[in-house]
Amino acid sequence: MKQIPIGIQSFPSLINEGFVYLDKTDMIYRLANRKACYFLSRPRRFGKSLTVSTLKAYFDGQKELFAGTKIEKLETKWELA
Repeated sequence: MKQIPIGIQSFPSLINEGFVYLDKTDMIYRLANRKACYFLSRPRRFGKSLTVSTLKAYFDGQKELFAGTKIEKLETKWELA
């Protein structure tokens, strides 16, 4: 049984250690590919650090971390940003 990731803020750790992950990578793809500025304002403990960690992994081109996620089907280039 997979564990619930309480307090884990690193996307690579979350994926590599087999924790439960609610796939919102399609939103990450849209966020990264629109020509706009964003301000990530959320209350405490609402996943800002995990979102930034996921964006870092995406921009670093770590395709293997996104196996089986929605972004794997959306992204066609997987080049380093």
